[in-house]
Amino acid sequence: MMDNVIERVAAADVAGHAAAVRHAAVLEVQARAHELVTALGAAAGDGEMRTEDGDPERAWGLACLRIALAAGMDGLEDVIMLRRSGATWAQIGAAAGITRQSAHERWNARVTEVLDRYGLGEPGGPVADDSPP
Repeated sequence: MMDNVIERVAAADVAGHAAAVRHAAVLEVQARAHELVTALGAAAGDGEMRTEDGDPERAWGLACLRIALAAGMDGLEDVIMLRRSGATWAQIGAAAGITRQSAHERWNARVTEVLDRYGLGEPGGPVADDSPP
């Protein structure tokens, strides 16, 4: 009986379960990033996300990227969102603990695949024009 269950478990389709775990991880990263940005940027007593440059969404996205990378996740979705919101490769690199050039080399091709899926040279939204030559 035990061997039969083990064989069935080994052959079972777990794609849906894995997707649920990834989804839960993304939601947790986002919640933790909100906590972090709120704690670091909140004005005394107001409990809201605030940043010096007035862009809490970008700060939140950078926090998401840092937390995702620290948790062993790829961070591609965060980088895509950050590039769409106008984040530079320097900002992304700083959040990832790498140089601007390294961030560009690591993610640019995959980000471009998503944002310019037809290869028209149009990234489909506001993307900072700071790609290395």
